[in-house]
Amino acid sequence: MSDEVERAPRTYSGALLGAIAVAVVLGIAGLIWCATLNSKLTTQQNELAEAKQQNVNLKASLRETDARLEVATDELKTSLGLTQKQLDARAAELAARQQREESNAQVLASAQKQTAQQVSAVSSAVSDVKTDVGGVKTDVAKTQSDLAEAVSQLTSMKGDLSGHSSLIARNHDELELLKHKGDRNFYEFTLTKGQKKPVGSVSLELKKADSKKNRFTLVVYSDDKEYEKKDRSLNEPLQFYSGKDPALFEIVINSVGGKNSTISGYLSTPKNASGSSGQ
Repeated sequence: MSDEVERAPRTYSGALLGAIAVAVVLGIAGLIWCATLNSKLTTQQNELAEAKQQNVNLKASLRETDARLEVATDELKTSLGLTQKQLDARAAELAARQQREESNAQVLASAQKQTAQQVSAVSSAVSDVKTDVGGVKTDVAKTQSDLAEAVSQLTSMKGDLSGHSSLIARNHDELELLKHKGDRNFYEFTLTKGQKKPVGSVSLELKKADSKKNRFTLVVYSDDKEYEKKDRSLNEPLQFYSGKDPALFEIVINSVGGKNSTISGYLSTPKNASGSSGQ
């Protein structure tokens, strides 16, 4: 029993010492934190004081600058002989001029952009036209080639004057090919028996026709002369000379019909032939 009483005070004394030690450590840490915080606060107070002083200095400088500017403005107005109202008007005019120049610059830039677009469009159109022209040239060359080939297939016949040979057309389509050659004039016609009909610069009259034998007799009236082409056949070049400067004319009959009463064909004359109408 006595031993237990003695151990109890010793146990309480150890716990108390531990608590005191913790309190001391916390106290020291608090002192250190307070010292650090106080140092930071002092530094910030010093910086704030410096900032206030700089602000004061800036205000002083601004007042000085305003004063100098006012003096300079007064001197400028005096030297220019301008009132404050005139000076304000001049400033407004300068501002308006600057605004107009900026607006003109924008308009000019827009116009330049539009012009560039138009030039681009024109260049594109020119390229398209060149392409089209190239295609047209190709088509023309092909047409000319086809025409030359078709013309070469036309029949060449000797006429009834001095054995002169020429290309003839046996139908309307072949006559169109001859027309495209462009070296002679062509006049299509149909004659009725007993009718004297003007064709080109001459007159023609059908005297006789035989559809079974495809034969006919034709009279040509030219330069107050008559040329009888008697008992001739189809697609035969009937030739004669006509005009002030005699040129070779040709008649080709392609068909006989109408119960021996009509013939159809064409008259071929040189370009610019000066023939007079037959009577």
